[in-house]
Amino acid sequence: MDTAGISADRREYYEKIRRHGCAPLWENLEYLVTPEPVITSVANLWDYSELREDLLHSANLISTAEAERRVLMLENPALEGNCSITESLFAGLQLIMPGEVAPAHRHSPAALRFIIEGSGGYTSVNGEKTFMEPGDFIITPSWTWHDHGNEGSEPVVWMDGLDLPLVRNIGAVFLERYAEEQFPAGPPPGDSLARYGSNMRPVGEVLENLNSPIFSYPYAKSRETLENLRKSSEWDPYHGLKLEYIDPTSGGPAMATLSTFLQLLPKRFKTEKYQTTENVVYSVIEGSGRTIVGEGDDAKTMEWQNQDIFVVPCWYPHRIEADDEAILFSFSDKVVQTKLGLWRERRGNA
Repeated sequence: MDTAGISADRREYYEKIRRHGCAPLWENLEYLVTPEPVITSVANLWDYSELREDLLHSANLISTAEAERRVLMLENPALEGNCSITESLFAGLQLIMPGEVAPAHRHSPAALRFIIEGSGGYTSVNGEKTFMEPGDFIITPSWTWHDHGNEGSEPVVWMDGLDLPLVRNIGAVFLERYAEEQFPAGPPPGDSLARYGSNMRPVGEVLENLNSPIFSYPYAKSRETLENLRKSSEWDPYHGLKLEYIDPTSGGPAMATLSTFLQLLPKRFKTEKYQTTENVVYSVIEGSGRTIVGEGDDAKTMEWQNQDIFVVPCWYPHRIEADDEAILFSFSDKVVQTKLGLWRERRGNA
């Protein structure tokens, strides 16, 4: 608190209450409750073609056993040292080489995997293997045992997305390492998708988990859905054609703390200006284009192409332009904000 210009009596009073662990709200109110969000993180783009060499080089320097998770964190330039891409979200690029296993553990923060490149990799969740292909979206729910491996012949890279900063701020972070390198094998690969992926579930089964029982959402199936819907859907001027991944047993979001989306923008499509309180991380699956964040002299243009990652933090006005037909995966903290009654959007200049 800046005490310059404050009377001697007030300064003496403030010093006294400080010693009692108190502070005057009236001197801080304008910084705590603001007319609109005040955000530290900034919009930024990570060029995958530039990062790939650094990521692959890490395999020569540290093993998965030593690192536990060989990940290059995507740190927001305005949050250096905070290990986060926005105030509430974590993102990183994880590499696993042929024949490697990232040892089993579990933690309270929930995680998603979005596959960038390579085949033959897998995530095992409570013993069920889910094999990875580029564009696949895979869930690791909170407090589930999981390990990763690569049974293929090429490097496998995926984007990790976690609610770690949010959970850390609450103070509810827990981690437990499994005694063995891998959790014991459970149901056969694809079992959860077979059970729940057709809008059906076994009779008598009661699901109480807040996350989808499906661990994997294959891109081939999701891409086909987009293609089918484009024939009968109107283009949203702010999103193109945007779908949310859901829990098929409830119709709600696929994850309890992270919202996840797949978005199609036709060739030369330009969205209208849009603002939202959610923090959004994008991964480009197909196509190229740009995202213009801010307005006037303060506007920032991020040119992106296949495999790039970019972030648009809370309440930044932005527009997206597609040069080619583009498909974007994104995740955000919308589900948390919605549950708390905080989520808000502004379309255009309304």
